[in-house]
Amino acid sequence: MQTTKTHNLVVTAMLAAVATVLMFLDFSVPFLIPTFVKMDISELPALLASFSLGPVYGIVVCLLKNIFNMIFHGSTGGVGELCNFLLGAAFVGVAGLIYSHHKTRKGALIAAAAGAVAMAIVSVPVNYWISYPIYANLFHGMDNIIAAYQELRPGVNGLLECLIIFNMPFTLLKGVIDSVLCFLIYKPLSPVLHGKK
Repeated sequence: MQTTKTHNLVVTAMLAAVATVLMFLDFSVPFLIPTFVKMDISELPALLASFSLGPVYGIVVCLLKNIFNMIFHGSTGGVGELCNFLLGAAFVGVAGLIYSHHKTRKGALIAAAAGAVAMAIVSVPVNYWISYPIYANLFHGMDNIIAAYQELRPGVNGLLECLIIFNMPFTLLKGVIDSVLCFLIYKPLSPVLHGKK
């Protein structure tokens, strides 16, 4: 029992470290969304933790990587990290919870898809009520934020419409990319994640 607990903590710490590095390696996708919104695959290690150890461990990986990012790389006063944590927790929490009850390949597919959809849906209220109002006050002003979206689609009007048309599909894509990568590497990493030789 103690050995299992120690192994789980070690794996969680290792995956949190990898997630932190991946979060540093964010990049813009200028044709899909304004450049101030970044793409990264830092939820991948959290999804691995959620599938192999359980949803709580996946959420802990999300929490740790955002704390480390805020300390070493943060530029948003913790706002970006808070929102990233909430979205990541929705993704890996839902995926891990479903997979814990259906540990089959089909169950994993359904779990990952449901997690990605949950993250995309949660992105709208989190950005609408937390991140964008704070960014508007601290940095650019809401008019400038919406103008950045209008450069991609001139007819877009209002923050909510921007989030539904741009951020929600973008976040879903992010979840899908993380899920695909997880399926590609989960089996080779499974012995390490589960502590088997």
